[in-house]
Formats: sequence, C-alpha cells, structure tokens
Amino acid sequence: MREIIFDTETTGFDPKNGDRMVEIGCIEMVNRVTTGRTFHAYFNPERSMPAEAEAVHGLSDTFLADKPLFAASAQDFLDFIEDSPMIAHNAGFDFNFINAELAMCGMPIVKLDRMVDTVALAKVRHPGAKLSLDALCSRYGIDRSHRTKHGALLDAELLAQVYVELRGGRQIGLELVAETTKIVTEIKVLTTKDRIFRQPRPHAATEEELVAHAAFLKSVDTPLWGA
Repeated sequence: MREIIFDTETTGFDPKNGDRMVEIGCIEMVNRVTTGRTFHAYFNPERSMPAEAEAVHGLSDTFLADKPLFAASAQDFLDFIEDSPMIAHNAGFDFNFINAELAMCGMPIVKLDRMVDTVALAKVRHPGAKLSLDALCSRYGIDRSHRTKHGALLDAELLAQVYVELRGGRQIGLELVAETTKIVTEIKVLTTKDRIFRQPRPHAATEEELVAHAAFLKSVDTPLWGA
C-alpha cells in the first residue's frame, strides 16, 4: 500500500485571506515503510512574509525571493503523489492550501476522500492527551532534537514515524514471531532432553519391620480398626 506523508509551511492560516504556501515536503511510504523517495520545494508567495509566520519556520522574504512559483512545480507534485492517500497532521489545514494553489494555476485539486488526519487518529488512540507533533514524538520516543524550527520535509519525516506508531507500530509482528520462536525452541529442548536411568529402589518391609509393626498394633488400646 502506497501512502504520502506530507507537511506544508505557509504565510498564515487561511488562503481565503490571501495567505500562500511557501514550502511543501512529501515522503513516500509503502506498507508503512519509507522508500527514500521525497518531493520537496520552496515557493515564492508573491507577498510579504508576516513576522509571526517567519518566527515559526524561518523562511524570510529574502530567502524566498528567488524561488519559483508553485505553478512551476504543480505537475511534478501531482505526478509524485499520484492517487495515493495523503497523510498530514491537522490535514484539513494543509489540504486547504494545496488545493488553493492548484486552483489558482488551473490544476485539478486533491480530493478530500484521500485525506488522512493524524490528529484525528491520535484523538482516538490517546483521548485527552496533547496531540501536537512534538507531544506525540515525546510519547513515542522519537528524536526531534534537530528540529529547531518547523520545516515541511523535516516535519513530514517525524510525522512518518508517528503515523506508523498510531497505526500500531512496526515491531508488533516481529515481536510475536520472536516470542513464538522462543517458545518452540524451549519445547524442543524439553522434549529432546536425555533422561538419567535410575534403578528402582526396594520398598518391601523387612521381617524385623513386620514384627515391630505387629507389636505396635497390639500396644494400641481400643483401635478404630478393631471396632
């Protein structure tokens, strides 16, 4: 099964207010394992970058000035994602921006039935817990020490690890196989272990023991067995 884990960085919160996408990072997974194939690009948003947004991802007007418009990479992006499910953290936000950009350059939008939101998955798996990407990385022991600012490809890489854990983890099957192997090995050892032959010990009473026992019985006053 092929899936695309992705993230975006933007100038703000809503494309309807003129905000634009400035970065996208996509990672290909097949059967919940990353393949090494990625799609990553920066875009000139044709507008200034608000200070609040720059503080989050560090992408300045100067850095983005010479980057291409989204339209220049739109077809490459569509070719990469194909018809695979698209997984993102708070996916509705990212889908809004992707589809707004695709619509502006006359390209077909990505249908929402392909959307998988890891926030929704986390709510079911961990009700009442913190659901940010940082919080989920901490919960699952995923190293994010190299993440000083948000970045689309970096966040997609972290999310890919979180997504595997939310779906049950990659090691479950391996652990069951290992445990089964251990049990079979132990059974084999027990069934093939050599036994030491021991001579049967004598258990019949001697003549002296029989005489002593008869004398003891005669010494018992009003025995129950004589009633």
